[in-house]
Amino acid sequence: MLNSGTICWNHVLGRAFIYLMLGAFALYYLIPLFVMVVTSLKPLDEIRSGNLLALPMQPTFEAWGIAWNSACTGVQCNGLQGYFYNSMIMVIPAMLISTLLGAMNGYVLTKWKFPGSNVVFSMLLVGCFIPFQVILLPMAKVLGMIGLAGSLPGLVMVHVIYGLAFTTLFFRNYYITIPDELINAARIDGASFWTTFFKIILPLSTPIIVVSTIWQFTQIWNDFLFGVIYSSGEQQPITVALNNLVNTSTGVKRYNVDMAGAIIAALPTLFVYVVAGKYFVRGLTAGSVKG
Repeated sequence: MLNSGTICWNHVLGRAFIYLMLGAFALYYLIPLFVMVVTSLKPLDEIRSGNLLALPMQPTFEAWGIAWNSACTGVQCNGLQGYFYNSMIMVIPAMLISTLLGAMNGYVLTKWKFPGSNVVFSMLLVGCFIPFQVILLPMAKVLGMIGLAGSLPGLVMVHVIYGLAFTTLFFRNYYITIPDELINAARIDGASFWTTFFKIILPLSTPIIVVSTIWQFTQIWNDFLFGVIYSSGEQQPITVALNNLVNTSTGVKRYNVDMAGAIIAALPTLFVYVVAGKYFVRGLTAGSVKG
């Protein structure tokens, strides 16, 4: 029979092992970010002669300025700033439209069911599992037919369509947790479809709206495949421009500029997760993954 002292030591050793493993995994994932940051702050000579993990002896933000203003992405040497704005112009409307449409779909599929609504939801659900590569050719043909090929509005449309399955799933599963009696009471009081949606459903949807917007923002911002296929020239998002910057081989390879460019491209998603990460978890636990 184990005494209390043995149980206490087992508990301490177990906790120590858990913290050790967590620290090891955290270190494993943070080392690449650390290398990127310190490399971006080093002059090129120091990068060539120094240790990869060493702190910069003469920190400088010169590489950041070059990456933002004058780095070459292919034949253009205007830096990443224009492509950064392209990504913002693409992400914000695509995120808002897909979230709003997903909320409306979820509302209809749970509170205003119609014959065949489960079939429609199942068909939408299939969209979550369709690989990107399957829709490349048909989507390119559609964009060409409607005159949006190679443009940012076309890219917004692609992300709205592809993200709609996910946002519908999020909102549909969240709205299942809202009592039907609430909607029935609104109907008895004379509330219309849109009045119920905007004045009752949406105010109750804050957690899942946060989940949907964070999910869509990160998915769209980090996308490379759609960006490289459906955009061209100065209409490309920053992920495509970053790839062109890294692969441009004119003159000396500037690793500090490449690292600074990579961090600039990742900053918005890092900011979103640091600021709103806890709300994302709360939204998931509030019902978005139930049902």
